[in-house]
Amino acid sequence: MLSSSARRGAAVLLSAAVLTTLTACGAAPDQKSGGADGAKNGVQPGAATSVADFGSLEALAAAAQKEGELNVIALPPDWANYGEIIKAFEAKYKIKVNSENPDASSADEIAAVKSRKGQKRAPDVLDLGIAFARSGAAENLFAPYKVTAWDKIPAGQKDADGRWTNDYGGYVSIGCDAARIPTCPQTFADLLKPEYKGKVALNGNPTKSGSAFGGVYAASLANKGSFADIQPGIDFFGQLKKSGNFIPVESTPATVEKGETPISIDWDYLNAGYADQFKGKGVDWKVAVPTDGVYAQYYSQAINKEAPNPAAARLWLEFLYSAEGQNLWLKGYARPVLLPGMTQDGTADQAAVAKLPQVQGTPAFPASEELDKAKATLAEKWDKALS
Repeated sequence: MLSSSARRGAAVLLSAAVLTTLTACGAAPDQKSGGADGAKNGVQPGAATSVADFGSLEALAAAAQKEGELNVIALPPDWANYGEIIKAFEAKYKIKVNSENPDASSADEIAAVKSRKGQKRAPDVLDLGIAFARSGAAENLFAPYKVTAWDKIPAGQKDADGRWTNDYGGYVSIGCDAARIPTCPQTFADLLKPEYKGKVALNGNPTKSGSAFGGVYAASLANKGSFADIQPGIDFFGQLKKSGNFIPVESTPATVEKGETPISIDWDYLNAGYADQFKGKGVDWKVAVPTDGVYAQYYSQAINKEAPNPAAARLWLEFLYSAEGQNLWLKGYARPVLLPGMTQDGTADQAAVAKLPQVQGTPAFPASEELDKAKATLAEKWDKALS
């Protein structure tokens, strides 16, 4: 469950309500989507806004199977268990998933939607960060669709019209190789200790990488900053660099395995994945969600309005937001948006829940304007602070 820096670059905020619960526990679309392909009452699959337009989930599946394939983009198989999710979907519905450019960014996804409009190889579905989900919706690029579980998804985690919906996410965490670090840090304050000289890394530049950006935001919260003021986080990393603790090396699976970045600030589901990935390979990777800077984010799902396989696109979303799909996120250490309700009704994989990194403290979340201000501040001041 690893990742590329590009894929890490776009994430969205988890809601306080959800997190509080968690801590407590070639052909153009019209060539493939005629009325006979599964939608009822003359509704084309590409215009369907819910399963009701097909009559049933079984009818939707039949329409999707007639299309026979699904185009996805920017889904690394080792990111939050996407590899197993894709295989499970293919096996269940006998639909081929065409996965293109797994390491693409959200910007690349949007570009593909625009440049391949009307083409058979256009992406059917998208996994996006909030900035791209919102901008794409504003550009009318996405089809409105409300999954069967729509009413169970908190209002703050979805577009009111169903053009995008949050799905899975995680917390900023500190990963540490206990085979190389005698005492692993548990908080941002710990990272300043002299014993960690030349050991601490982010997974990219926070002006480009979403998780690195989250790391700076979390550091700000840990140092009397706020979502309206990310400067303390920038100052913290400046101090970390001056002390010699912070190294300007992007943390990747390769650098972790080689011991080049023995302490890495990253999403908890990716750090937890390293623990599994490198078990038995001389790496004893531990994960801690710092109590002094709790920060978390979600990713969003959307359907291309011009999807060449519109029924398959809708079936994919139904699968992701089913108990089966949500539990597959859990298996990849990601926290699915429906976890609170699944915990209550007993459908959550409790063994997978028990393996999630422990979280303490109450998360806080920036407003959109605060997020924009933070990004602008980073763009202006990050390089200077670390020079």
